[in-house]
Amino acid sequence: MNNKKVRVRFAPSPTGGLHLGGVRTVLFNYLFAKHHGGDFILRIEDTDQTRFVEGAEEYIFNCLKWCGLEPDESPLHGGPHVPYRQSERKALGLYEKYAKQLVANGQAYYAFDTAEELDAKRKEINNFQYSQHTRNAMKNSLTLSGAETQQLLDEGVPYVVRIKMPENVDVKFNDMIRGEVSFNSSLCDDKVLLKADGMPTYHLAVVVDDHDMEITHAFRGEEWLPSAPVHVLLWQYLFGLDAMPQWAHLPLILKPDGNGKLSKRDGDRLGFPVFAMDWQNADGTVNAGFKERGFLPEAFVNMLAMLGWNAGTEQEVFTMEELVQQFSMERVHKGGAKFDFEKAKWYNHEWIKKLEVGSWKPEVKKLFEEKGIVVMDDAKFEKVLELVKDRCTLLNDFVQQAGFFFQSPTAIDTASIKPKWDEKKQLFFVEAIRMFEQSSLWQATDLEHSFKELAAANQLKPGELMLPLRIMLVGGKFGPGVFEIAELIGREETAKRIGYTLGLL
Repeated sequence: MNNKKVRVRFAPSPTGGLHLGGVRTVLFNYLFAKHHGGDFILRIEDTDQTRFVEGAEEYIFNCLKWCGLEPDESPLHGGPHVPYRQSERKALGLYEKYAKQLVANGQAYYAFDTAEELDAKRKEINNFQYSQHTRNAMKNSLTLSGAETQQLLDEGVPYVVRIKMPENVDVKFNDMIRGEVSFNSSLCDDKVLLKADGMPTYHLAVVVDDHDMEITHAFRGEEWLPSAPVHVLLWQYLFGLDAMPQWAHLPLILKPDGNGKLSKRDGDRLGFPVFAMDWQNADGTVNAGFKERGFLPEAFVNMLAMLGWNAGTEQEVFTMEELVQQFSMERVHKGGAKFDFEKAKWYNHEWIKKLEVGSWKPEVKKLFEEKGIVVMDDAKFEKVLELVKDRCTLLNDFVQQAGFFFQSPTAIDTASIKPKWDEKKQLFFVEAIRMFEQSSLWQATDLEHSFKELAAANQLKPGELMLPLRIMLVGGKFGPGVFEIAELIGREETAKRIGYTLGLL
């Protein structure tokens, strides 16, 4: 680490939902910056206007806010390097300035090939690449005379600027995760740096903006490794390699079976979310999000941190403060991390138990309201949530595990009672209704004692009566202690629910 203040950035394109891998990249950037007392910057890479999706930028900010990963500088938060959208940064003139500097220095060139001419080349040459092997057969400032090139420029003929990759040069850099990485330039194509509409491509923009925003460390997915030699050369040509940020290419998040990168199609196929929050596609279909599936942000972030990193200890549950304190790039793995939805749910269960009920109570209340379950007594609500939280893996589970405390069950599983049901038990529960209605005490322990005494008087085993009582009160074979349920739903409701089920039986 040098003495410069750490500045990291996440630079998403507003083209769709925020995938798990993208959020993990944000998280690792954020943890590294905060661990070193630095800044986390969010820059919107919207140079490809053809792929821009309305609402995607707002969605990205909402996701990061939910995760607790808000940037120090961004289009929303401002900062000393405005603007933070690349489409707006075009007006600064930096991209065009540096593209022309590269051309003047012989490190890039104008290419005038039309889309039709490029398509013809692709049909003529299998796996065609515009590179040192083909550029001399194309229409560009390397094959045209200076006068011809200037005439085309003066006439306003559309062009792109391409980097001129050197021949047979080993381009090297030191990756914080992988150590020294080397590419031979002969294997790389001449990437477009500046498009015909004057907008930069990612390759030029990321280098220019990282320099302008004083980025010290750049962390991105390993899928960007093939582009690294282009970026290294641009740093060398424009600003010098000493100015280049330290890079780390993060391992992929893999499918549960470990075969290939996790995609949204895998989530759809296997029934789990791969986005932080619900994302609605243009065709109206929705890619499920962790938030809407009932995940706590603390659990989601905790789970993501452990996909490709560990603290070197047995600890698995971390607060954000603990992650900031213990995070280091040295402990990020080189290999991909398999996504395990069951493990993700385990983290959520642990965080439901760990957090104070009040921190997630509002979310559960919203879920209740969506199901038409009205909660009038807040103190009772909190008591119920505390009672059932160990039984809930996702926040959505509370609807089933706690909804019956506030609303009579709409369906009763009488099929589980009928096989062992008889007249004697029917009469017992008729008597139990009277006992409950007349009881002067209404505590779980007192109710249990009275119930067992009545069972003994009727020569019945309490164990044979507990399941029917549970099903009468909650509708099925689930829930906490049955007498705790009776205590909380009250005398009148307990008698009413038993009577209703007796009528069905």
